[in-house]
Amino acid sequence: MKKEIHPKYFETATVRCACGNTFTVGSTKEYLEVEVCPKCHPFYTGKEKIMDTMGQIQKFNKKMEGRKQDLVSKKAKKAAKKESKKKS
Repeated sequence: MKKEIHPKYFETATVRCACGNTFTVGSTKEYLEVEVCPKCHPFYTGKEKIMDTMGQIQKFNKKMEGRKQDLVSKKAKKAAKKESKKKS
């Protein structure tokens, strides 16, 4: 590797979160500021909420329900067609 092209590595870089939590990590920067950390992120705290913007989940479920009905009607048509062939 070439010398003097790599940034300086700080073994104990301080990270400060918007919630006030501070911890240390290894980084190429001596001081970092972040908006979320493991102490305040909803995924880690168990307060995760699924945000359904513009009813996308309901829209998807409605679309799938329509496809299920189409599938059922196709099966009924095929069954009726087989019955008519058997009778002839």
